[in-house]
Amino acid sequence: MKTSVYRKIKVGFAGALIGLSCFASAAEPIKVGVLHSLSGTMAISETSLRDVVLMAIEELNAAGGVLGRPVVAVVVDPASDWPLFAEKAKELIAKEKVAVTFGCWTSVSRKSCLPVFEEYNALLFYPVQYEGEEQSLNVFYTGASPNQQLVPAAAYAIKELGAKKFYLLGTDYVFPRTANKVLKAYLQSVGIPDSSIVEEYTPFHHQDYQSIVGKIKAFAATGDACVLSTINGDSNVPFYKEFANVGLTSDDCPIVAFSVAEDELRAMEVPPLVGHLASWNYYQSINTPENRAFVKSFKKYCMKNNLPGGVKRVTDDPIEAAYFGVKVWAAACKKAGTTDVDAVRKEVYGLEFDAPGGAKKMHATNQHTYKPVYIGEIKRDGQFKIVHRSDGLVEPDSYSKLLHADGSFPAPTGGPKK
Repeated sequence: MKTSVYRKIKVGFAGALIGLSCFASAAEPIKVGVLHSLSGTMAISETSLRDVVLMAIEELNAAGGVLGRPVVAVVVDPASDWPLFAEKAKELIAKEKVAVTFGCWTSVSRKSCLPVFEEYNALLFYPVQYEGEEQSLNVFYTGASPNQQLVPAAAYAIKELGAKKFYLLGTDYVFPRTANKVLKAYLQSVGIPDSSIVEEYTPFHHQDYQSIVGKIKAFAATGDACVLSTINGDSNVPFYKEFANVGLTSDDCPIVAFSVAEDELRAMEVPPLVGHLASWNYYQSINTPENRAFVKSFKKYCMKNNLPGGVKRVTDDPIEAAYFGVKVWAAACKKAGTTDVDAVRKEVYGLEFDAPGGAKKMHATNQHTYKPVYIGEIKRDGQFKIVHRSDGLVEPDSYSKLLHADGSFPAPTGGPKK
């Protein structure tokens, strides 16, 4: 099959069909959905996931497609509107007849459209760290579960930062609230008293952090304090700015973030943030030939398609997870010999693969991904210095053992219809 003649892939928006105009005349294209916010409060993070998914699809087509067929992406914009995610998911599945969907960022967006994927027995690859407490047979979770991000970060803060008091600050939706249940359970299990834990939430797109940062400053005045931040979206910009404005630094009260990565730092004034930390499973600074090639390819793709930022674009954890999600799906289709959801699902289980950041593995039963854990410290150039790494891959929990001490877990939802 000839794969050298292409029409340049163009980046599209709501309802746009993206693919190749000449691949093989007899090969019926495989449609895949891309369900990420390209506008609204979450566009700061999700637009790059759209971009890297399209890059991964371009790479698949350059290598002959999937099952000898070209892959085309149907891109929709749910616009950071959580109910709209369900509507757009149904459009992709029922109208466009996509074989798989890559998308969502916030847990509220995922939970909004989850009933649609389960109703139609369709497949979603979800690329972002989340709070756990879910296992749907219609979702593969390529981001971190709590034991692969939240708990290791809190343990690091206690052991390495000497933190004894914790300010749990997040955006008011399901991920921060459930994540903080896990964090509080862990902190209590290691002897941190409730009096040393403060919990507070702000709405999406919240911009005025003056009073909250004032409270954090007072909380940290006696030392040994740490902020565990589950602020999401563009609210991170004013939060970190106000933190620096009042003179707080990482020496006074380090922030350990769970939703701030290299891509978010592009929109922030970085020097005042130096020394603050984040917990992820991948960083652009991983210094391997494979990762350097991935970073170079993403920058080249953004430049070629005239995407904002061009050569200054960065990679980060959700970007890597979105990218390898496409490749995992393609590999499973190849093993199954079909794009049928039930057949593909079986082939994803236990699949081992090389991602840009290193070898990873899909869990044999619980829909999640074995991943390494890294703690990174913000540098002046907007990158992270890796200050802690796990010993190999960490097995994912779909349900936190901290919240289910008796060992009983709900049965998976969704899956093939009886």
